[in-house]
Amino acid sequence: MGTDLITRLRAMNIAEKIAAPESETFAACLTEWQRAGVGFASSDPNMENQYYRAVRALFSAVRPIGSFGAILNKGGDDNGCWLESTGTIGAELLSRFLPEVAEHTFLGFAESQRADGLLPSRLTRDGAKFTQIQLVSPLARSVWNHYRLNRSDTDFLSRMYDAMSAYDTWIAENRDTRETGAVEAFCCFDTGHDLSARFWHIPDTPYLGDPTRFDPDNPLLPLIAPDLTANIACQRKYLAPIAAELGVTGTDWLDKSQASVVSLYAQCFDGDDRFFYDRDKAGRQVKIQSDVLLRVLACEIGNDAFFAESLEHYLLNTSKFFARYPFTSIALTDPRFDRAVDRNSWCGATNLLSLIRAPHAFEHHQRYVELNFALQPALSALIDMDRFAQTIDPFTGAPGFADASSPAALGLIDFIERISGILPRPDGTVWFTGLLPAALRQCEKACETAYSRTLDGTGFELVNSLDLVTVYKNGTELFRFPHGVRLVTSRDGMPVSLIGLSVSGVSGDFAGPDGTLAFRLGPNERLDFDNGKLVSAHPAGFVSISF
Repeated sequence: MGTDLITRLRAMNIAEKIAAPESETFAACLTEWQRAGVGFASSDPNMENQYYRAVRALFSAVRPIGSFGAILNKGGDDNGCWLESTGTIGAELLSRFLPEVAEHTFLGFAESQRADGLLPSRLTRDGAKFTQIQLVSPLARSVWNHYRLNRSDTDFLSRMYDAMSAYDTWIAENRDTRETGAVEAFCCFDTGHDLSARFWHIPDTPYLGDPTRFDPDNPLLPLIAPDLTANIACQRKYLAPIAAELGVTGTDWLDKSQASVVSLYAQCFDGDDRFFYDRDKAGRQVKIQSDVLLRVLACEIGNDAFFAESLEHYLLNTSKFFARYPFTSIALTDPRFDRAVDRNSWCGATNLLSLIRAPHAFEHHQRYVELNFALQPALSALIDMDRFAQTIDPFTGAPGFADASSPAALGLIDFIERISGILPRPDGTVWFTGLLPAALRQCEKACETAYSRTLDGTGFELVNSLDLVTVYKNGTELFRFPHGVRLVTSRDGMPVSLIGLSVSGVSGDFAGPDGTLAFRLGPNERLDFDNGKLVSAHPAGFVSISF
């Protein structure tokens, strides 16, 4: 079956699969996509067709906005680009597929920056909007990853660095009124947590529409916000290598980053709950357990041990955030949890934005198996959707609020590449992952997938079956290894590592041009290639689902 599938993938007309261009911008996206050589085939027709529907929805979400040109929009009826989503994590994921669009999206925010250093919260057809700050994913991380992945020019990096440096100054001068060293939220929309119980009795927007002011008569404001503080800590962490790359001296970004981390723990961390909470005007921690934890972890806060602890007690706990379709936006145990998904609510529903933000947190701590626990149900839901909704019912996987959401379309495309595809990394490596999407395991007969990608002019292909993974280079078989393993290579296809992705472990042979090596891999274990041998580089171990 694998031979038939790779033959079909090679013969596939990607343009026909995506469908006829609906605009010049759509056609330009198609050209850029084909330049990346990305293709996907599956023996499950529904999965394959849904994948290309997602690609089409993604292209349709790339739209010109005023003078900003074609950039990534939220999608559907929302003709806008938001700093907390499409302007950061969305553009960071898009960078692997449409790097030119991603770069234009980043630059749109820099070019719209206010004279005092404030970046817009969103870009719209009516121009840039500055009502709130709207921070979640760190912009500096997204920019740095894009630059390294695509070997972008330093003019782009310099422009973004200047904008982000000025923005850091604005945040420090305007969002630390209590002089704690942390970052304060003045309203609900500062964090994009629409309708969340976290912000009950707090206005949606800053006082009188001024992002430097909060309602002086509100007894809760300003909130010292853990996700905003972690964001700035991570921003500063990534501004350090950007400054070094540009030869900018005299910066103290790492010291500033560490100071933000210290303030985060001092103000927002509860040592008993091992959780991060807002601190209100009266000095009380607001004990609402929300996806703030996942946001903080995605900003690289905490060591490996703390991340494992967070997995056990919260993220993989079915009484907290690990619903049948994780991750919920409010803990399931909270009496304010609201299952409704028919509105833009962060008070319970599983949100695709949380899911596309999650991989960085898990992969930063080499928790690949645990990440797969979360992505497989989400991908299964996305494959069955009749539209690309922003929210998912955490109990049924049914689509909720919004149509043609670019985070949802990107989620499906990203998850398939992480689970069964060829994923280039900012560090110069490439992941060839030998898993199958969970939905396929319910087929009456064995199902397979095939994936293609072009890197630096070299064509790579990956065929996944239930027991065997085959990698091709320019049409010729290059590697063969068992299912349940991720092969890490250089961009030219030289093997670097093997990573175990199976809970029960994997043993077998790795076959390549230089011969065959027998191996045994436990979950999350990494073996590095070293002079014709495989040597241990990271131990096995995983955190199981808890109840």
